[in-house]
Amino acid sequence: MSRIGKKPIPLPQGVKYTVKGNTVVVEGPKGKVEQVIPAGVKLETQDGHIVATRENDSQAAIHGLTRALVANAVEGVTKGWSKDLDIVGIGYRVELKGKDVVVFTLGYSHQIEFPLPTGITAAIDPKQTRITISGIDRQKVGQVAADMRSLRKPDPYKNKGVRYSDEKLKKKVGKTGAK
Repeated sequence: MSRIGKKPIPLPQGVKYTVKGNTVVVEGPKGKVEQVIPAGVKLETQDGHIVATRENDSQAAIHGLTRALVANAVEGVTKGWSKDLDIVGIGYRVELKGKDVVVFTLGYSHQIEFPLPTGITAAIDPKQTRITISGIDRQKVGQVAADMRSLRKPDPYKNKGVRYSDEKLKKKVGKTGAK
């Protein structure tokens, strides 16, 4: 039984949603998000809340998923989503080239140019060691952050690389010297 699917989604002021077939379009102050929802789950408005209801118990597995996807879309068009990445290492830095290209210097023989997809913005702190990715689509923000992290994953021995700011790393000891 899906417990998360039974929670109603609060519908803030200025947010509208429309269901067209198997896609739901959520519009709000920050923009518009389209989300594909599985068949068998319906969305209804009840006293200022969106309620996801399933036809029968065979859709129990996707009931909570649908509710979570719609809730993420509603929060995206009102507040937006963001992920912070830290760049750790001597000489490692990040800079913005134009509005939609991020340039990483990560200890390779070349700089890495990372084009940002539409709907995603990046902000870089003055020290050039922290980047904030933000947008209205949660999946896209997370995917861009994961792609940036994969350019130089955190090294367990020296703790260098690109990591999420809330990520905890276990530092490994390495080899012991000859006696």
